[in-house]
Amino acid sequence: MRRVRIQRDLPVRMPDGVTLLADRYEPVGAGRAPVILIRSPYGRRGLFGLVYGRGFAWHGFQVLIQSCRGGFGSGGLLDPLGDEHDDGLATIAWMREQTWYGGSFAMFGPSYLGYTQWAVAPDAGPELRAMATQITASQFRDAAYVGGAFALESTLSWTTLTDSMSRRFGGTAALTAPRVTRRAVLSGRPMAELDLAAAGRPLRFYRDLLAHHADPAPYWTKRDFSPRVGEVEAAVTMLGGWYDVFLPWQLKDYLALREAGRRPYLTIGPWYHIDARHGRASMNEALAWFRAHLLGDFSGLREQPVRLYVTGAEQWREYPDWPVPGVRPQRWHLRPGFGLGPAEPPESEPDRFRYHPEHPTPVIGGPVLLTDSRPRDQRRLEARRDVLVYSSPPLESDVEAIGPVSAELFVRSSTPYVDVVVRVCDVHPDGRSMNVCEGVRRLGPDTLVDVREVLVELWPVGHRFRRGHRIRVHVAAGAYPTIARNPGTGRPIGDGGPMVPADVEVFHSPDRPSAVVLPLCAPRG
Repeated sequence: MRRVRIQRDLPVRMPDGVTLLADRYEPVGAGRAPVILIRSPYGRRGLFGLVYGRGFAWHGFQVLIQSCRGGFGSGGLLDPLGDEHDDGLATIAWMREQTWYGGSFAMFGPSYLGYTQWAVAPDAGPELRAMATQITASQFRDAAYVGGAFALESTLSWTTLTDSMSRRFGGTAALTAPRVTRRAVLSGRPMAELDLAAAGRPLRFYRDLLAHHADPAPYWTKRDFSPRVGEVEAAVTMLGGWYDVFLPWQLKDYLALREAGRRPYLTIGPWYHIDARHGRASMNEALAWFRAHLLGDFSGLREQPVRLYVTGAEQWREYPDWPVPGVRPQRWHLRPGFGLGPAEPPESEPDRFRYHPEHPTPVIGGPVLLTDSRPRDQRRLEARRDVLVYSSPPLESDVEAIGPVSAELFVRSSTPYVDVVVRVCDVHPDGRSMNVCEGVRRLGPDTLVDVREVLVELWPVGHRFRRGHRIRVHVAAGAYPTIARNPGTGRPIGDGGPMVPADVEVFHSPDRPSAVVLPLCAPRG
């Protein structure tokens, strides 16, 4: 382990005159070693400096950790997601001019730190040899407007967090932001005022997200880097979690690289976004990746590029690609009497429930940005009249699902403005009903049809339903406060005013066969 020398508060001037500050970690005696560039809105000292700065420098790499504009001494105002392309490229240009720069670099970081990598990667040039991204994606738009709805708790908690971190006592923000957010969303105040309830003042990014929900394209054009993922030539390794809010879009980035002929590595564990358990794996995989692509030492890389943890089986597996080979989609149909199974449904009347946005259907667990998102027992939710619950008989053998999950439902609603929430659960022999994955689709007016066929994309899975367990599916019209309530009126989500209940029918008949589509594969072990 090398001794480390640190240079603090290096000024990096941006083209608009704003100065950003960076710390450089230098392994003593390593000369002009390759650089690991990390750009963060969460500061560059404390754990970031210890784990990332010293952590990589101890292994012979130089590390440059920069604070994004608007925080921790860097000038300007934080415009979340908006400045990272230009600021990142200006930082790389500055780095190339330094006497300690040796001609090659990599980038590292989770969440927003991963987004800053995607922001510059297509334009960073051939000196960018490698990227290690964790629990992140090249665009955050679809996570904020998940299924066309609005990810209320995640967006409000993050904007509250970043606001608090830019002020005094920001070091406790990660602990307080989820709590004050939960208090705000349960306060009964209108959506447009929830930032006041959480942070005590207007939060620009939160209000921008509300304002651009109906027409996101103009606002997100310069903040969405997904169209250019295939242009990235650096070697990319990705780490995600089955319960992370960004997983579906991280996997789309993986597929974009594969379609462009690249060979990224992918690891998905039983983790959620702020799960401390993925920290060690992130560092270990990044070190092996950087040694391979910056130093030419490939001895630490695994043979297969895809490594997945299969929940239920509690096993790590390695595969040549994602989706994994040999998967076959199978429809599990909703059936009369609230049954579930692969067989086609018989003629039957639809099931019905009423959703009232004044008293929105709550959520228990599921992917949220700043909370523990591990599976939880859903029985309290299943007792509600506004949640339809369909269950299979006890399984006669193990059923293993690895890959994308979707639902194809036939739905009629008394108001065209309604959400369709679908959740898949694993019911244990003792009665516990544990959520495995979920998804939402927000519907608008459609005057051409009475009964609508609705496609809902759920979170991907890697899960074994064991013999004797049952597969269960929920259908609802709300998941509050993970998803903002749908007022049923079609008005912009930030507007107040009256709300309209929705009487929802879900069909399961031969001509309208509602189903969940599971990616089945032969169980191992």
